Amino acid sequence: QVELVESGGGSVQPGGSLRLSCVASGSDFSKYNMDWYRQSPGKQREWVAIITTGGSTKYAASVEGRFTISRDNAKNTMYLQMNSLKPEDTAVYYCKRPAGALWGQGTQVTVSS
Repeated sequence: QVELVESGGGSVQPGGSLRLSCVASGSDFSKYNMDWYRQSPGKQREWVAIITTGGSTKYAASVEGRFTISRDNAKNTMYLQMNSLKPEDTAVYYCKRPAGALWGQGTQVTVSS
């Protein structure tokens, strides 16, 4: 049974930074593309970024240039470095393995002065 566990969320002022982590249990992490999603109160869950097995990345326009997705296959871990955070980035952030539609439980990010 593979599980995804996010961590690293918290409260930060506008302009600040956070780094989220997503640890996958089990093996074969390197064989899968991985995504970050987020969901703000009253809104639908939205896609944030993807990293492929080969390390290629793509971002939603709203985070391009501010967020960086990366992975460390030796640690079965994916990261989301978030810089220049804005109040509209406030959301629960989820990692997802598209293969098998596997989701983590989410980690809260709050950006507020």
